[in-house]
Amino acid sequence: MADTAASAKQTRLDRVLNLVERAGNRLPEPFLLFALLFVLVAVVSTAVAAFGVSVRIPGAAEDTPVRAALSGEGLRYLFTELPANFIGFPPLETVVTIMLGVGLAERTGLLTALIRAAFGGAPRWVLPYAVGFVGITSSVMADSAMIIVPPLAALVFKAAGRHPVAGLLGGFAAAGAGYSTAPVVTSLDALFSGISNEVASILPDPGTTVTPVSNYYFNAVSSIVLALLAGFLIDRIIEPRLVRAGVPREESGEAAPEQLTATPSAAERRGLRWAGIAAAVLVVAVLALVLWPGSPLRNDAGGFLPESPLLDSVTTLIFLAFLVPGIAFGVPSGAVTGAGDVPKLMAASLRDLTGFLVLAFMLGQFIGLFNWTNLGAALAVGGADLLRALGLAGFPAFLGFMVLASVLNLFIISGSSLWTLMAAVFVPMFALLGFEPGFAQAAFRVGDSATQIMTPLNPYMIIILGYLRRYEPQAGLGTLVARMAPFVVPFWLLWALVLTSFYFADLPLGPGMGIRL
Repeated sequence: MADTAASAKQTRLDRVLNLVERAGNRLPEPFLLFALLFVLVAVVSTAVAAFGVSVRIPGAAEDTPVRAALSGEGLRYLFTELPANFIGFPPLETVVTIMLGVGLAERTGLLTALIRAAFGGAPRWVLPYAVGFVGITSSVMADSAMIIVPPLAALVFKAAGRHPVAGLLGGFAAAGAGYSTAPVVTSLDALFSGISNEVASILPDPGTTVTPVSNYYFNAVSSIVLALLAGFLIDRIIEPRLVRAGVPREESGEAAPEQLTATPSAAERRGLRWAGIAAAVLVVAVLALVLWPGSPLRNDAGGFLPESPLLDSVTTLIFLAFLVPGIAFGVPSGAVTGAGDVPKLMAASLRDLTGFLVLAFMLGQFIGLFNWTNLGAALAVGGADLLRALGLAGFPAFLGFMVLASVLNLFIISGSSLWTLMAAVFVPMFALLGFEPGFAQAAFRVGDSATQIMTPLNPYMIIILGYLRRYEPQAGLGTLVARMAPFVVPFWLLWALVLTSFYFADLPLGPGMGIRL
């Protein structure tokens, strides 16, 4: 086969991939990476402070000096604030709370059953677009989406007489390249917003507080556009290429021990009905609570924007939106047999967060020290002045920012790690140029996801490669990347075009969140 033979001959693509892999493998694990950056901030801040460097932040009454981490004052900060930097790491309270609800909905089988229902009921011609929409939406399941969606998509494609590898590749591309957006609010929104607020807090005017729904309008439009694009690429580009290349439609060798089903079982369908009823009751209850004029969830002016208790309750509402239907699904489907099962399922979801909690400890220390030393303020002021001098203070600066995020995403695929690293400098810098932190966050989303489906440092690529080898035993990593390439550039360009439209039309990115300060 042409693609397989090309990948076996060390093509130019293979050489580029090998270079990316070697460079990425030299990077330490995210925890160690931020530990080293923490040390670097301590050393650099001490050296800069020795020269008495200070900056005047626009709107501040006096200069802000760079403070030395390796000083008496700095050591007091390091020793006394370590627990607070961890427990006070802003994304913790939102991500952990939301994951209690999402984790329960996932473990009762509700999320997987919804995916099967979406796939199983789709006509043959709609399947590529269903895969695109489900893949984009599946980021609500976090990383597990990249394991669950692709094989289900392959199965339903095969059942409909279409090429299963097209479903497999399309499912992975939509779930991975569109990971930073979804038509529903996810834990990633909570994670990003917490980091954005923390790094913006060094400014006298940090702009509008970023909430999990601050990018909702942008996300909703982006998810629909990208889902349609994914469907088009699967239908018109990926599947025809597989047919022309003669890629087998049947698996070779032994099938995987776990066999998936394309449609929900009778128990799952019963659970979905009860979950739908529970979700409708929850919506009615919330509307009844917030729509009456004297609602305690309204602000002092009787409204909801730009700030209100309702917007401050987004985390609670997302938690309930997954918890209540999850329980309602679990009881008739058999996943919940007693009241004691609910806390057990919620506890299991927290076990999946242990890796994030350990990383959050180091991320919190890095952001805390970076802000305390005022290095972030110095870099933000210097960077803003440089961009103004170069005449790049407007949208071109954001285009460069998105390209940088895409390049770094080849090596740092953890969204939380990459946003922590970039937000520490760019959120204050863009705020000094007159842009809301929520807009910088939206621009980061564009660059954060598209390239992660073609980097060999993405561990899920190895899993998808295993699925691909059931059909093409000689397929290599270069084969998979070549199959993913048609998604990367179109996704990036169309997503950037959506952001450009929001920018020039000056549209709100979400409730209460504009583009300019």
